[in-house]
Amino acid sequence: MRRRRCGTIERIPKRLRQQQLMKAIEDNPFVTDEELTKRFGVSIQTIRLDRLELGIPELRERIKLMAEQSYDQVRSLPLHEVIGEIIDLQLDKSGISIFEIREEHVFSRTKIARGHHIFAQANSLAVAVINDAIALTASADIRFIRSVMLGEKCVAKCYVRTVTRGKAKVEVFTYVNDELVFQGNFLIYHSKKERGEGGYLNADRD
Repeated sequence: MRRRRCGTIERIPKRLRQQQLMKAIEDNPFVTDEELTKRFGVSIQTIRLDRLELGIPELRERIKLMAEQSYDQVRSLPLHEVIGEIIDLQLDKSGISIFEIREEHVFSRTKIARGHHIFAQANSLAVAVINDAIALTASADIRFIRSVMLGEKCVAKCYVRTVTRGKAKVEVFTYVNDELVFQGNFLIYHSKKERGEGGYLNADRD
């Protein structure tokens, strides 16, 4: 039964498979070669050859390229203070970062991530999304939904809900795969001299 199912999947024409592969990666830049292997029912070597022919880099390189493009936009934090890799940033609107849990982030006995690392990723993203040279966290209402384990990748997505004179409200959701593991509501103070009651005063805002 298993052989018949795999044979059916592998009969997808190469050109069609590559089109579907490209769309799958566009829809989810964090998808791994292993996940694509299961999705298309082909070997990992086939997936890698498909990516090579399509000019699509491997996961780590994709994340690195997206991060390099996004870091240039961050005004409120120096690069070394950002926790995780910011791979998408729309200032005063939204942002995405990815953070892989490694040995130094977990409790040695349980291999569960220390909570302050999960918080730090969300907090630094909430600050980085603010289009201001001065932005500081004033308060945070946070909720840890489940433990994050060694080797898991945390994808944090932030949304700027309101921006007023001197304050911004930012909501952050952190996921492992498609499962919500953390949620936070942040109040960010920013420089009042760059904003007015009617909105943003800088000429360089889109």
